[in-house]
Amino acid sequence: MAYFLRTPDSYPLEEQVKILGDEELLDFWEESQFLEKYAYDEANKWPSRINYEEIILKELQIRTCMKIL
Repeated sequence: MAYFLRTPDSYPLEEQVKILGDEELLDFWEESQFLEKYAYDEANKWPSRINYEEIILKELQIRTCMKIL
């Protein structure tokens, strides 16, 4: 389950995804895809500065490498 932080700027997304379990991380990826598509449809531009997919994929790659070692 995700956690709410009062000052999200002090805790970067890269660190937040590390505390999520594998299923939660995949759920977060799915939700971010939906929200980005919705925001794009509504605004006709990419409003987000954060590339959620890149951050999530990087975390999944790290986890996969750790399982191999």
